[in-house]
Amino acid sequence: MPPFTSPARSVRSLVSVPGSVPMPKSHTRRSIVLTRYATTASATASRTTSITTSASSLPRHTLRRELIRDAKPFSDFLIDSFHRQHDYLRISLTERCNLRCVYCMPEEGVPLSPQKDLLTTPEIIMLSSLFVSQGVTKIRLTGGEPTVRRDILPLMKQIGALRPQGLRELCLTTNGLALHRKLESMVETGLTGVNLSLDTLDPWQFQIMTRRKGFDAVMKSVERVLELNKHGAGVKLKINCVVMRGINDREILSFVEMTREKDIEVRFIEYMPFDGNKWNEGKMFSYSEMLDLIREQHPSLERVQGHKNDTSKTYKIPGFIGSLGFITSMTHNFCGTCNRLRITSDGNLKVCLFGNAEVSLRDILRQSNNGEPIDDATFEAMKEAEMDRGQSLRDTAAAPSLSPNEQELLDVIGLAVKRKKKKHAGIGELEHMKNRPMILIDQQSLRLGSRYRSPYQGPLTNFLTQGSPLFSGVPPPPPLTRSHVYLQHLQCFSSSHRYLGRRVDGDKLTHVSESGAAHMVSISDKAPTKRLAKAICSVRFTDRTACRLIQENQIHKGDVLGVARVAGIMAAKKTSDLIPLCHPISLSKVTVDLEVVQDRGDAGRVDIEATVACEGKTGVEMEALTAASMAALTIYDMCKAVDKGMTIEGLRVVLKEGGKSGRWIDGVHA
Repeated sequence: MPPFTSPARSVRSLVSVPGSVPMPKSHTRRSIVLTRYATTASATASRTTSITTSASSLPRHTLRRELIRDAKPFSDFLIDSFHRQHDYLRISLTERCNLRCVYCMPEEGVPLSPQKDLLTTPEIIMLSSLFVSQGVTKIRLTGGEPTVRRDILPLMKQIGALRPQGLRELCLTTNGLALHRKLESMVETGLTGVNLSLDTLDPWQFQIMTRRKGFDAVMKSVERVLELNKHGAGVKLKINCVVMRGINDREILSFVEMTREKDIEVRFIEYMPFDGNKWNEGKMFSYSEMLDLIREQHPSLERVQGHKNDTSKTYKIPGFIGSLGFITSMTHNFCGTCNRLRITSDGNLKVCLFGNAEVSLRDILRQSNNGEPIDDATFEAMKEAEMDRGQSLRDTAAAPSLSPNEQELLDVIGLAVKRKKKKHAGIGELEHMKNRPMILIDQQSLRLGSRYRSPYQGPLTNFLTQGSPLFSGVPPPPPLTRSHVYLQHLQCFSSSHRYLGRRVDGDKLTHVSESGAAHMVSISDKAPTKRLAKAICSVRFTDRTACRLIQENQIHKGDVLGVARVAGIMAAKKTSDLIPLCHPISLSKVTVDLEVVQDRGDAGRVDIEATVACEGKTGVEMEALTAASMAALTIYDMCKAVDKGMTIEGLRVVLKEGGKSGRWIDGVHA
């Protein structure tokens, strides 16, 4: 939210003022989002007085010591399980872009979200304020292309106004096409850094790589930044160049030459895989190859010590004004010092660039507005109510209360950050993982295949609701306690309880009690044995083209069989998250085999066979079925543009071994 005029608005600035009353530990990282005041009336008065009387009378070195002494601990909500502090937030402002870079956006483009699904300006400000209050000191605005957003300047002004609350850097990532027209106004809002994407210095090559004209406009933006810096603008300029073998690797030395006379950091980025960019390892020009190439021409190239959270490895050539950087996500990851979080343009929190797990902050935020987007008028009404509430707290000396909406946001953010992995997958796995196209890393997800977009279901959201497109149009339910979630499961499974628990011909449903209540079967008395299950199914096509494109690896979305295989393996490991009454099992083996079959006169099919094994107390039939079905669904998703009549058929367990019941083949005891 933009800063309030009330002295009670700023948690950070009040706490850091010399002579202020120390804030209780339980309140150290709370901020105002909708209805929130940082302190009681008496403490507020005391701190306000200290601002006017103490600050001006103390010498500067005393002020600095007091600021350091009274600095708040970093918010636990933004610290992951590997003790990484996340003080850098990237926010996507739009999914639109005025270029079509080959490594970033699929050639056919991307479908655009309905406007109501995207974050409004007030929502972006509210989230920015919340993250800054918890310790974020740097915000980078991205896209799409952020300069195409109509209200980019007033939005940046409001984010820039968060400096008194602790924001230090406001940066922009842009293609530079329209930057030169807005740069002066952006500097006035507090812009401190520009990362400009430029992959070639050849105007014709630029048109090939971006599928658009505009090289001259980009170079004009570069010169405009340098010109304003001569007059004291202080904008750190970095040029990001994605290096692709056989396309622009011959221009590396030309980019290096840019740093001779200009205060620019040119950063070379290893080509990374994202949906739709047709990545393959052969196209990747590695960090070590770049270094070798540059050192042939500039043997004095030397490493420069950078900040611990830098994404790039910094180098400098003696005598050159600028510097060089290398972003080595593929060959030398920097996950151990990662301090970045991302908010997509549709309001999802993404804790890792290469991760496909996301959780919706937008849906939580909009609970305060009955699920509707928060526009400027609503935002002003919220601020007015907040100011009235603040006056009431001061008049009555009532204890401060934390908005339930804000607490839910913090809980979900904290849980997402705590789930962040130690490092992302390696090259062999990344190329087969489902992830957004690069253009949408800070944007929409659901329609583009991200299986983890989550309409908010409270902090206990599971991967079933997170992944299901069925929930995309359902308004978010009220926050649930753990017991409420469990009771809802019981209701779902016992709606016809008069019959579910009864014996039929001497048999009984094992997961339903005599009263009809669903329950998880106890396996505590069972002895661990080797268990194996095999499930099969087929995706049958109605158009012969699909089989041909799969075999030739020409489907637009990528390697169908490879992605389906990985999806099946991942799903098997998540079975207990998807099927409520399944036990979590430590699997020792998961294989998914796929075969394209095309008989004469037949449109063809893909046969899927999933085999799962473990040594445990319960069988793995459900894991095998889940693996096979998810592989089939992935094939369906990747091929639906080619064949809208295909069907998934024949899902069944064909082999089950281990346990008391022994070996079964096609449902018959062997």
